[in-house]
Amino acid sequence: MADPKVRDRVDPESQIIERVEHPRLWKVLLHNDDYTTQEFVVWVLESIFHLPRAAAFAIMMHVHQQGVGVAGLFTRDVAETKVKATQQLAEQHEYPLLVTIEPELPAGAS
Repeated sequence: MADPKVRDRVDPESQIIERVEHPRLWKVLLHNDDYTTQEFVVWVLESIFHLPRAAAFAIMMHVHQQGVGVAGLFTRDVAETKVKATQQLAEQHEYPLLVTIEPELPAGAS
């Protein structure tokens, strides 16, 4: 039988509030160079980042015109894995493609 004194101390109106924090996201950045072909960059975006051809082409053009572009946002482990896979492919095909990561700024931060 439940202890009636314990029940008196619990407020039936109380609510449990859970705060779930999402992991910090990291941007995978592709950097433009004069040697890596546009076709190779599109292929990397399709095969490593699983982007549809149109999105891959748009990102490649942004990188080509602006010098750097975001391939995607991921948790740190996933971002590092994608960087490593991209670097390995670039090495195998003898391209100097530079891929880096940087943390995504929280919303409202400047």
